Amino acid sequence: MDKESAKNKIEQLSKLIEEHNYNYYVLDQPTISDFEFDKLLEQLILLEKEYPEFLSPLSPSQRVGGQITKVFQSVKHQYPMLSLSNSYNDEDLIDFDRKVREGLGMNEADLFNEGIEYVCELKFDGLSIGLTYENGELKKAVTRGDGVQGDDVTTNAKTIGSIPLKLKGNFPANFEIRGEIFMPRKVFDEINKEREELGEAPLANPRNAASGTMKMQDSKVVAERNLDCILYFLLGEKLPYKSHYQSLEEVKKWGFKVDKNYKLCYNINDVFNFINYWDKERYNLPFDIDGIVIKVNSYKQQQQLGYTAKSPRWAIAYKFKAEQVSTVLDSISYQVGRTGAITPVANLKPVQLAGTVVKRASLHNADIIEKLDVRIGDTVFVEKGGEIIPKIIGVDLNNRKPESKTIEYIKTCPECNAPLIRKEGEALHYCLNENNCPPQVKGKIEHFVGRKAMNIDSLGAETIDQFYKAGLIKNIADLYELKKEQLLPLERMAEKSAQNIIDGINESKKVPFERVLFAIGIRHVGETTAKKIARKVKDIDLLIKNNKEELIQIDEVGETIAESILAFFNDEQNKNLINKLKQAGLQFKVSEEQLSAASNKLEGKTIVVSGVFNNHSRDQIKELIEMHGGKNSSSISKKTSFVLAGENMGPEKHKKAESLGVKIITEEDFEKMIN
Repeated sequence: MDKESAKNKIEQLSKLIEEHNYNYYVLDQPTISDFEFDKLLEQLILLEKEYPEFLSPLSPSQRVGGQITKVFQSVKHQYPMLSLSNSYNDEDLIDFDRKVREGLGMNEADLFNEGIEYVCELKFDGLSIGLTYENGELKKAVTRGDGVQGDDVTTNAKTIGSIPLKLKGNFPANFEIRGEIFMPRKVFDEINKEREELGEAPLANPRNAASGTMKMQDSKVVAERNLDCILYFLLGEKLPYKSHYQSLEEVKKWGFKVDKNYKLCYNINDVFNFINYWDKERYNLPFDIDGIVIKVNSYKQQQQLGYTAKSPRWAIAYKFKAEQVSTVLDSISYQVGRTGAITPVANLKPVQLAGTVVKRASLHNADIIEKLDVRIGDTVFVEKGGEIIPKIIGVDLNNRKPESKTIEYIKTCPECNAPLIRKEGEALHYCLNENNCPPQVKGKIEHFVGRKAMNIDSLGAETIDQFYKAGLIKNIADLYELKKEQLLPLERMAEKSAQNIIDGINESKKVPFERVLFAIGIRHVGETTAKKIARKVKDIDLLIKNNKEELIQIDEVGETIAESILAFFNDEQNKNLINKLKQAGLQFKVSEEQLSAASNKLEGKTIVVSGVFNNHSRDQIKELIEMHGGKNSSSISKKTSFVLAGENMGPEKHKKAESLGVKIITEEDFEKMIN
């Protein structure tokens, strides 16, 4: 292919890919499969590598990330990014409506000639962003910051599929559009599930998760977080629109994603109806909102009303009330996680909140305790908003007892009495006595025997605790030295139960390398990362010899994970543990059978497995899918390539697959496909 042909082909592919991107992320109406989309993108990337002079910074290939931003530059906003005044009740909104009328100099007679229209929008709970476009191309993405200046996060913003890199239609030459970057609830739940598997504290809420993601240095990680962006406010010189509602209708035509739920209201009563509806319906949304934004629709009226020093007079945010109660703080206990992280927990006098009885609430870390100045015996305010578990948000100082004392955060581990350390830049304290601290030891063993790890289902948390207290196990390697005769004297341990445990331990020696790697509990190495490492390196001895630069070359491995792997294998106790597990017969390299069986036949395909199968277990089916380059998914969507159905497939899944036109295949079809 000559250069001119390559240039034309790159332009054609870029335009086609962006069109499919728009159909998927903005319209939610994909017209090709994920596999076909990935092939187009792969073709573009190969051409751009061969002809780098034609690689545009706005190429759709840039959405996969990979660029590192060490420092986020501070940028002054062309238009100050003001915050909105908040309201929490009907009286505030009535007062807002009155001030708008007064500001426009309206009397009752004027209202018949020119009334006040309001536009109501959902208030997304995320990170405010300003996007600048020149001649239809994204030039800059800047966070709110202090309202006067924010951080340039353009590189990370390019990875978000719903932010167009190039516009279509009839748009102004230069303008800024503002919106909210947020993390969908499903993505947030998946990330927290992964963190829990790694023994890390779950993220508090999607808002903080979205904000933290946008400030990550590695744009590839940002791309994998699947953030979304809703745009809602157009700014620019001499814009040809008379109202906010009209501008929202127009920007959709240029390729921007605008929330479909906004509504034009003709009086304040319409506004109240909109608020009351979404106060209940918000729980059914796939993302978090924390209120409703009300804006005067007419640009002429907005200009007439103007601004205060902090906010526009023509808009207000109605904030939904988070459910909140007061109760008494009885005590504080400190939990030790599998990684040694210490989490303070408030033990409360039981109280009803959001339909459940709450006895405990998170206090997060030492800084939060100090900031709240919470003390034993205090009456505290507990809230359950977007948080996973209830949290204390304040103290009723009027009810504080005179003899109350400031809480001193513990200095030693509550379980093993080892000194706690707090690493620079981290909020949590840690116990470093990982090989002798009971919760850490038991937590590691529980993780090791888990279904996604060694899958020794005859060993539960209670049994592990029993074995540990009896002195039978002190680490994961000790499991493989257990004898049935040692178990029989234990309480509630019959002959059959003891034999099942020994059989389960012996059976686990067949578990493939990738799951063994996940099971040994290297910090930050989750199930997916362990698979990527195992399939790339193929042997733990080779992995141990890898340096930091070699590790970073592995897909899914960044600096943090690389450093964690190096630290794990530099520890003599961990090396001894691996040697003992090798002697016990565990799989520490990819088997010849796996190597010969692997293929790329399912590459780019997303597959949902449902039902019971004749020739394989569900876990074996899923392993085969991944071995042949496919991706497992738990739920059916438009992105699903096909459903692999066994007997007794769930009727709801069957119905959804049919409604979305997703192909359903049998176990026999699947075997033919991979063989």
